[in-house]
Amino acid sequence: MANALHLANAKGRDATVGISAVKPPPQAIIGLPGETIVFRRYLAATDDCANAALLKRFGGEYSAALLEGDPEIDMEAIGQAIADTSAVFIDSEGELMYAEPHFIEVVTNPDGSEKDRHEPQETPANINVQLPVKWTGKNIPIADAVRRFCFQRALQLRHVDGLTFDYLFEMASELEKSQSLMLLGSGEKGTGPLVFQANGRGYRGFLEGRTDGKRYQLLLRLSDMELKKPAAKPAAKTAKAADA
Repeated sequence: MANALHLANAKGRDATVGISAVKPPPQAIIGLPGETIVFRRYLAATDDCANAALLKRFGGEYSAALLEGDPEIDMEAIGQAIADTSAVFIDSEGELMYAEPHFIEVVTNPDGSEKDRHEPQETPANINVQLPVKWTGKNIPIADAVRRFCFQRALQLRHVDGLTFDYLFEMASELEKSQSLMLLGSGEKGTGPLVFQANGRGYRGFLEGRTDGKRYQLLLRLSDMELKKPAAKPAAKTAKAADA
């Protein structure tokens, strides 16, 4: 992921600032005090013990075979420690593929039905290019934003010198006073999504500002899902009573 963001403020003045991931809060420590936990992976099953293989060996019903023996367990393989692994492609028959498959991008509707399919398109990163990421002028109150959008991640904007400190501090102060998030956009009109790496996912960016004396914090919250209330189903029509 890029570590710099070319950003323009409400006045159209742009600067390149740093970005970094927000550190998560410390997690609870698992285990006993003074003890070190080591995670291991062990083999749980093999292809010969899968349901499809058992159906092929015993037919449609193999419950009796399960009671008489343990065909679903490979006694010589189960429990072996797994070290390094590699990702591979398999076909619809479960066979290993030795050539890279041809990918097709499939777009679906909210109900899961297919909407379109096409060749994958190359998408360049656009957060640190000639055209800066722009303020759209759309302020969304924080109380409304948390109910309208699902935020996947957050990045923190950082100054790289004294000038960008003043630049970002002013943004943070303005957003804090309005208690709102500023929608950011890419492209010439500032309406496009933010793409942080080549062929990466496009996000909507929402800038949140906080200050504490001479300190500031600017958080870029990212979302690719808007929460919408489902349309109300039409009321069922009641049948008219027939005349006697």
